[in-house]
Amino acid sequence: MKHPDDDNELFNRLEAEMADPDAPSGGEVVDLGKARTARGESPDRSADSRPPESADSGPSESGDGRATLVDRQVPTVSGPGLVDRIKNSKRLDVFPAWMKSRAEFTEALGWLAGHAGHTAAFHAVRLPFVYLPKLVWRSPRGAMNILGKVGRWAMDAEGEGLRQYTATNEQVDEYLKLSRQRDRRVRLRSILTLLAAIVALPVGLFLLFGAAPTTQVIAGAVLVLGCGLAGAPADAPLATRAVIKTEVQKLTSDIVVKAMASIGIGQIASAVAKGGDGIHFVAPITREGPGWRADIDLPLGVTVADVADRRARLASGLRRPLGCVWPDADPNEHEGRLILWVGDRDLSKTGIVKWQLANARRHDIFKRIPFGIDPRGRAQSVPMIQHNVLIGSLPGQGKTSSVRVLACGAAMDPSVELWLHENKGTGDLDSLECVSHRFVSGIDDDSIKYAADSLKLLREEVMRRAAAMKKLPRDLCPDKRITRAIADKRSLKLWPLLAVFDECQNLFAHPKYGKQAGEDAEFIIKLGRALGVILVLATQRPDKDSLPTGISGNVSIRFALRVAGQVENDMILGTSAYKNGVRATSFRPEIDAGNGYLAGATALPVVVRTAYLDDNDTHAIAQRAHALRKAEGTLSGHALGEEAETTTGPSYDLLADVAAVVPPSEERVWNERIAARLAELRPEVYGLWKGENVTAALKPHGVKTTGVAGRTDDGERTTRRGIVRDDLTKAIAERDENRGAA
Repeated sequence: MKHPDDDNELFNRLEAEMADPDAPSGGEVVDLGKARTARGESPDRSADSRPPESADSGPSESGDGRATLVDRQVPTVSGPGLVDRIKNSKRLDVFPAWMKSRAEFTEALGWLAGHAGHTAAFHAVRLPFVYLPKLVWRSPRGAMNILGKVGRWAMDAEGEGLRQYTATNEQVDEYLKLSRQRDRRVRLRSILTLLAAIVALPVGLFLLFGAAPTTQVIAGAVLVLGCGLAGAPADAPLATRAVIKTEVQKLTSDIVVKAMASIGIGQIASAVAKGGDGIHFVAPITREGPGWRADIDLPLGVTVADVADRRARLASGLRRPLGCVWPDADPNEHEGRLILWVGDRDLSKTGIVKWQLANARRHDIFKRIPFGIDPRGRAQSVPMIQHNVLIGSLPGQGKTSSVRVLACGAAMDPSVELWLHENKGTGDLDSLECVSHRFVSGIDDDSIKYAADSLKLLREEVMRRAAAMKKLPRDLCPDKRITRAIADKRSLKLWPLLAVFDECQNLFAHPKYGKQAGEDAEFIIKLGRALGVILVLATQRPDKDSLPTGISGNVSIRFALRVAGQVENDMILGTSAYKNGVRATSFRPEIDAGNGYLAGATALPVVVRTAYLDDNDTHAIAQRAHALRKAEGTLSGHALGEEAETTTGPSYDLLADVAAVVPPSEERVWNERIAARLAELRPEVYGLWKGENVTAALKPHGVKTTGVAGRTDDGERTTRRGIVRDDLTKAIAERDENRGAA
């Protein structure tokens, strides 16, 4: 409890000191500037670091009557002990990541085998046509070199320079010693040389006249090889390199610190200028894949997004191409933990990325579909089941290739039903027509209507599946989600369904079919995810008119290649992506085609260079998929030549049906009661609906749910989710007005 006189304590003390200036006050005059400097330089010697007060003296006042600040008291509870620190410490991996991943290990072994095979083939081709003629040409010179070296050795020519030096400088004793040493050497070496010549002469004559032809060939080859190698000039080696290594500067902590200090972040520059530890390396800089990795703790208040925002400056400071420098966050650590990866080569110069399933016979869509590689060369994949995918970019940046990869991955699972809509009219997906249940390619009104009809049919399919899933026994479907076991039971008709809408902006922005198509797509994205219905939407114009916010805001996996600005970036990658440093605007036109940010497939957005499939590759995959589906009897619809199913309009008018079961006398009504009345009105459509189905179905039409007070059948008064009839009437009027304008 605060004492009433506490507020006047300071004034009372000042008044007492003014009344008696000679009285000891227990204080001293302090130079604030020096005190602050002392606190900044050596906090351990601060004047405030005094022993803690005893329990008897109270927590707020010291023995001399001065208040003690709470945050200056010595803490009585210590930090974690040695055992706790050891338990919480991070253990480094015993084996590198590429050895623990079967895919990466296989890829590494494949690269090593390819490298060894290329080197062997390179030299094997040049051996008879380049290396052997060189050896023959150089062998005479090599023979002369060998004889010259033997003669110099026998005559002790290597000591001639030293003997000449002692004679010139009149070092008589040294000269005499060297002369006697030379005489002994020359006698011994001359004898050895003569003996060797005596032995070599008959051996040579035997090989020349008496040996078998095979022995003569081997001896001649050895002689030519030895003389040819001895005759090679120092600056002209016999063999050339099969692989030219790219030499790059090793990444060191000094280089990183200097580069980080140059990117324009005040906290980093200040810490480096003062010689402080503003940048802390939590682990040694190591090699990771085709580059270097540095784990860094940034200064207080600096985030990874701040560094990513200055990626171009960082690349300049490191003296590396922009495509080599990739600052990322660590999802397992705090916001100031930076993983700086600096590659040996620009990501855009890695060439075409081969798709891992290009030669595979089949694939399971319940597993992730290989998609490409990240800057570190690690394979990246995309989960499809229980997800929807949005792909966006400017024209010519690799969007169609990304769509092909996902469509081909789904086609290789014979249980997947494919609905392909390419509303650009260039035939980019024509190769997959042979395995499609529904297929269209065109930008005309009929093609747009076909795609809009598909969304209506998909909406009905989602509701059918919801009813079918509800009837499944709990042991078969405990989570009320499509599984591999359920998909394999063809009688249930709950196999995965993948619908691709390429250039979807031409559909959603269409004046006649666009609005309803957007509502249907939003409904499918929200409810079809757990029912095995997957949408893949691709657009080159991501704005609110061609990509409704209800769609862009509910898609779980997003891939953005180069886009024009912040608005387009956040439309594809999600709100605040640009602010958080995930910027597809940083990709360079044409140079970085095929590179994009993939969000939702991993813990944090990651840059991916997509695998490339040209039309020939896609055709080959489609033919294998067609043969596989034909063998298992899963071809259907368009692939069998059946006429496309069309819709002349919606099979029901939801708003009109709700208006019919909610009379004008009811201003507010619970959604569960609406569901029961709809089930009586159209049992074949609404038979299994509940209150939450009404909520989800009315939301795309702008009818919001709210808390509605009412009485239950037992007379108990309570509040539940419901609608206001005026909102329903307003939504119907707006829809009819828009249809009339169209």
